[in-house]
Amino acid sequence: MNFIRYRIHRAATTLVAVAVVLAAAGCLHTSGTVQTSAVPTKLTASGVQLPILMYHSMLPPSVLRGKYIVSPSLFEKDLQYLQKEKYTTVTMQNLLDYVHGKGDLPQKPIIISFDDGYYNNYKYAYPLLKKYHMKMIFSPIGICTEQYSKGDSDHWTYSHVTWKELDEMLKSGTTEVQNHTYNLHHDRKSGRLGVSKRRSESVADYQKMLRGDLSYMQDLMYQHTGVHMNTFVYPFGAMSEATGDVIRSLGFQATMTCTEHINVITRDPECLYGLGRYLRPPDITPEQFFAKKILPAGQKLK
Repeated sequence: MNFIRYRIHRAATTLVAVAVVLAAAGCLHTSGTVQTSAVPTKLTASGVQLPILMYHSMLPPSVLRGKYIVSPSLFEKDLQYLQKEKYTTVTMQNLLDYVHGKGDLPQKPIIISFDDGYYNNYKYAYPLLKKYHMKMIFSPIGICTEQYSKGDSDHWTYSHVTWKELDEMLKSGTTEVQNHTYNLHHDRKSGRLGVSKRRSESVADYQKMLRGDLSYMQDLMYQHTGVHMNTFVYPFGAMSEATGDVIRSLGFQATMTCTEHINVITRDPECLYGLGRYLRPPDITPEQFFAKKILPAGQKLK
């Protein structure tokens, strides 16, 4: 489905159609090597080990199911698990402060990230984060937030957060917002996957297009919330050789991909580019998720 408009009209939509949309919105592992045998997060001689969890939509199973839809009850179990295992949620600003010698990181840091900016994240995830005193990185699609700020903003299966809701989340201290493009969250049918370059484009035309979209999103976010976003979150994890130069020229100090691996945070600013994330599947427990994805087989958290 083409995400240029990314709009689903209530009268013309069935739950089956919405399920297709939500599935398409998930990150695809289009680059990098998937790694599932990482060591527990801890401070090592080389740096601080940091896992990043990736979520998208959040709905009760009775409403809708899908690969990229996690239930509120499962998300709460994730938060309880992190709390029990003494993980501390951190933000990109925390990482930047550490890298530049302006702050420290907790012993077991972890990042919770939400992509696309669904209204159901505001309805379900946001209250749970407040309940457990945890934080998330929230990366909305700009055109969707702009569109749903004009109306039809409270349908839990397809609406996206409004500027007002986003501002509330930011002021609560639970949320850090980052750039996920203004209008480049497209699938392959559009001829461009995420921010990747089309074959027919020249490098100059591609970079001009990308710079325009990301700059507009930066300006729009500042206009509505007063926030300067410091990180770019790749839609679908897709990119081209000419992408990185634009990202850096716009002042982004970090990027998030969809490649699964543990990150090692050092005092070198370069370590914040190409951060890996683990997609949270909807059908396994927190213990199974960490054992399968984040810890080596058979190893238990200390």
